Amino acid sequence: MSRVQLALNVTDLDAAIDYYSKLFSSSPAKVRPGYANFAIDEPALKLVLIENSTGGSLNHLGVEVEDTAAVDRAMQRVSNEGVEITKDEREVACCYATQDKFWTEDPDGLGWEVYTVLADAEVMASTTSGNVASDACCGGTAAAACC
Repeated sequence: MSRVQLALNVTDLDAAIDYYSKLFSSSPAKVRPGYANFAIDEPALKLVLIENSTGGSLNHLGVEVEDTAAVDRAMQRVSNEGVEITKDEREVACCYATQDKFWTEDPDGLGWEVYTVLADAEVMASTTSGNVASDACCGGTAAAACC
């Protein structure tokens, strides 16, 4: 099996384990002092959490799903788990693609998007009203730091 590994710095391991268990409907494969890892099958991902004072050191992360119905199912599932949906975006341009997506944040404020690509877009980012906005992409972070 092949999967991508992400190693994230977190400030509160227990809170991060709770959040990621809910986000991915998965329990950790290993928990040790200051350390946990998840071997997630769907999406194929190796998620590593390392507790330290520099939590949330990535811009954002995302999970691409097959269609809008899958975005909606994922949003309903994580919402039912008590995870706050911070933004629900439909037909927005981000990273030169028109996408349907939602956003949530882990306990350190690291943004996660669950999205589907609807079509190519001519702009890096736009607001939901269609106006070009350089920081509208990727959950409000600077577009240059995104994607």
